[in-house]
Amino acid sequence: METDQIMSAIFLIAVLILILPGFLSTNSRMKQFLSNLSIWTIIVLVIIVIIYLIK
Repeated sequence: METDQIMSAIFLIAVLILILPGFLSTNSRMKQFLSNLSIWTIIVLVIIVIIYLIK
């Protein structure tokens, strides 16, 4: 792994740690939580595919 990939992974984990508590507290119901989690999964996958296609 290159240094820029490691730094990107560290920043992604840091953002996840900052966002996760608020995300969990606002999504107290399981159906709402799964809906929002699936939306975020789709967004992340689209971003990964776009980055892969650009490089």
